Amino acid sequence: MNLSDIIAAGGAGGDGAAGGATPGGREPEAPQQRAGIRYDHWGRREVPMYAHDTTRDEPWPVGLVSYKYAVTVQKWPASWVIGQIGEISMRRAGSVYMTLRDLDEDVSVNVVGFGEFAHACADLQLRQGDKIVMYGKPDIWQKETRLSIKGMEVYRLGEGDLAARIEQLRRKLKGEGLFDAENKVPLPEFPRCIGLICAPQSRAETDVEKNALLRWPVIRFKKRYAKVQGPECPQQVTAAIRELDADPDVDVIIVARGGGSFEDLLGFSDEGVVRATAACRTPIVSAIGHEDDWTLIELAADYRATTPTGAAMAVVPDVNEQWDTIAAARHSIDVIMERIVRVQETTLDGYLHNPLLTNPATMLDPMEAQLHMDRERLGNAMLRLVDWGQGAIEQNKATLRALSPQSTLERGYAIVQSHDGHVVQDPDDVPDGSELTLVVSRGTIRATKTGGRHTAPAAQASATGDPAEDGPAEGASAQDGE
Repeated sequence: MNLSDIIAAGGAGGDGAAGGATPGGREPEAPQQRAGIRYDHWGRREVPMYAHDTTRDEPWPVGLVSYKYAVTVQKWPASWVIGQIGEISMRRAGSVYMTLRDLDEDVSVNVVGFGEFAHACADLQLRQGDKIVMYGKPDIWQKETRLSIKGMEVYRLGEGDLAARIEQLRRKLKGEGLFDAENKVPLPEFPRCIGLICAPQSRAETDVEKNALLRWPVIRFKKRYAKVQGPECPQQVTAAIRELDADPDVDVIIVARGGGSFEDLLGFSDEGVVRATAACRTPIVSAIGHEDDWTLIELAADYRATTPTGAAMAVVPDVNEQWDTIAAARHSIDVIMERIVRVQETTLDGYLHNPLLTNPATMLDPMEAQLHMDRERLGNAMLRLVDWGQGAIEQNKATLRALSPQSTLERGYAIVQSHDGHVVQDPDDVPDGSELTLVVSRGTIRATKTGGRHTAPAAQASATGDPAEDGPAEGASAQDGE
């Protein structure tokens, strides 16, 4: 059986062809060598030495093809090359990997370097967008048959035009306020629908959808597919942003793309894309490339995620964390309610054992005692007031009694009145023979004047003195009067 028979058997779906053996488990017989063809050993096989001698029955293995290419490329001479760095990686010391882009055409080549070349790149602090001129030799990495230039010398030619244009655009848009923090819209806490802009069937789409559903299973998606690199990228991304922003069901928008070279991500630094992102009223999240990649859309977006997975984690909550939060809140509520119930039970128990509430009449005891004290104080005050009044009355009675003419009469004095009731003070005021009335303490006496005499001024003055001293003289005067 020759190789064409084996291929035909495999095309017919034979089981032996899948393992490279016949149905009986034997290795296929090697084809007969052709006359006039030079053969060489490759592993355990005899293969034609030259490419033009290969046939469908006698092909070259992939490893031999890669080896032949490598041998051929090693014969190519080294040359000076000029270009612009589209992507560069110097993560491992002593090695550098970059993509060198043509200055005029959409063509690029991989560059690798080690040792002195890598140290020179590090000293120059090369970055994306830099123009360089380098000296290198073509090389093939046989494992993947990848063509590259192995660098030996490198020089910077100044700032790359591409990076300079992006920096100029960044400054312009920043001056217009498109990147200001006050323009950022906060992400919704519990979104219901995510608007996703990505390439169809891309890894970014899978990462966002898978991680979002794992964290929040009820989340819904509205997807808008767009080119994520190339000249059509800015227009399609801008249209997708505006379409999802106008959809009232979309709560947040994610623009996602996996990692890529500097030029692959240029579409997300387009001015139209950046302006559409800044004008978007719906919260928008950028998830472009990896953490080291940067584009202008990230400055205008409301939130920048370093990866599409990070965007999904930032946009939707974790359902398990939310359940934990609810459980913690319920536990806190239970603890608080239990504390409140205990306090209320203690208060109620205090009410039940309070003597004022069990026997409300006891509340009147202090008032009753106070009332008795007030009544006693009032009675004592009234007694003192009566005693004082009685004393005042007695004193006034004694004073009146002392000043009363009756008390003078009771000491033996008399008041002499004429027939018309006037008090007689001078004997000459009454002629002899006149009828007089003598008023004494216990009545009156009728008398007739038969004579009289004046009392000397000294005797009159004495008569107005102490009645006890003047008594006998007046008595004699009265007797004479009779």
